[in-house]
Amino acid sequence: MEETQVAEAGDPARASSGAPLARVRPAAGAGRVTVFKFGGSSLANAERILHAARLVREAALVGRTAVVVSAMGGITDRLFSIAQSLESGDRALATAEAHFVLHLHREVVRELELGTEEQRRLSGEIEALGRDLLAEVALKEHVAFDAEALDRLVSFGERFSCRLLAAALNREGVAAVPVVASDFVLTTGEFQNARPVLAETREQGREVLRPLLEAGLVPVVTGYIGATAEGRITTLGRNSSDYSGAVVAHVLDAAELVIWTDVDGIYSANPHAEASARLLSDLTYEEAHALAASGARVLHPDVLPLAAETNLVVWVRNSKKPSARGTRIGVDSKGRMS
Repeated sequence: MEETQVAEAGDPARASSGAPLARVRPAAGAGRVTVFKFGGSSLANAERILHAARLVREAALVGRTAVVVSAMGGITDRLFSIAQSLESGDRALATAEAHFVLHLHREVVRELELGTEEQRRLSGEIEALGRDLLAEVALKEHVAFDAEALDRLVSFGERFSCRLLAAALNREGVAAVPVVASDFVLTTGEFQNARPVLAETREQGREVLRPLLEAGLVPVVTGYIGATAEGRITTLGRNSSDYSGAVVAHVLDAAELVIWTDVDGIYSANPHAEASARLLSDLTYEEAHALAASGARVLHPDVLPLAAETNLVVWVRNSKKPSARGTRIGVDSKGRMS
C-alpha cells in the first residue's frame, strides 16, 4: 500500500478531544484499493458513525479506500412504514413519520460535534434532503403510490447516511465526499429489484470515482440504490448493500471488500440455534456459495459470483470488535480459485 501524505497543521479537522488532526491523504498515483461497506447496525447513531469513520481512517493511512453505506439502523424500516401509511391513505401519519426520520438525522448532526462551518454545511444538506422527503410524502396526495415511488422514498436512508459518514470522516481528518450511486450505477427498470448493468456501471463509475481517489479523497457511496438510463431512481432489493459494495469494488478493480457488520464473521450454522456452530476463518467462493445455498445467512447471493470474476477478496468482520479477524472469502491457500 502507498505511503500517506499529511496536510498542514492548520487543517480544521478535529480529533474527539477537540485537538487538530492531520488530514489523511493517500499518495497520488495508481495503487491498491480497498472498499469498506458498513451495514445499518454499524451506523446506528453518532457514536457508531464516528467509530466507522475511525476504521476508515486506519485504512486510508496506508492505501486508497472507498466506502459504501447502508441507511442508519432502522431507517429503511421507517421509510417502508411511511409507504404503508401512504398506501392506507393516512397522509397525516406518513407526514409525522417523515418528520421523525428527519429529526433522527438532525440529532446525529448535533451529536457529531462538528466544527461550526462543517456543522452549518451538513445541516443544510440534511435539511434539503428532509424537504425532498416531505415533498415526496405530500405528492402522494395527488399521485398514485407505485413501485417507482416506493424506490424514491426508501432511497432517502442511504442518501442521508452517506452525508453523515462523510462529515464524520472529515472530522477525523479524512478528506471524504458523499457520492449518490444513482450518478453511476445504471440499472434495469424493475423497481424494488433492479439489476445493475455492469458494463455501463463500470465505465460510468470509473469516471465518477477514479478522479476522487486520485485526488486523495475517500468517496462515501450510497448502497442499495441506482438509476435507469432515464435517471429514474431504483433500488436493488432489500438487504442489497453488500451487493452494492461488490459493484463498487468491481468498478474500482479493488483488491478487497470488507463488509462490516454486527457478527464476528460467517458461521458453519446459526450460532443462536446450534451450540455446535463454529466461526469459519477462511472460505473459498464455492464453500461460501454452498453455505448460502443451504440456507445460511451469509451474503447477498450476487456478491460471490461478482467477486470471483476478479479474485476480489471478501471479508466479513464485526465493526464492534475490529480486533477480531473475521471471515475471509477468496482464493484458497493453494492459490486455486473455487
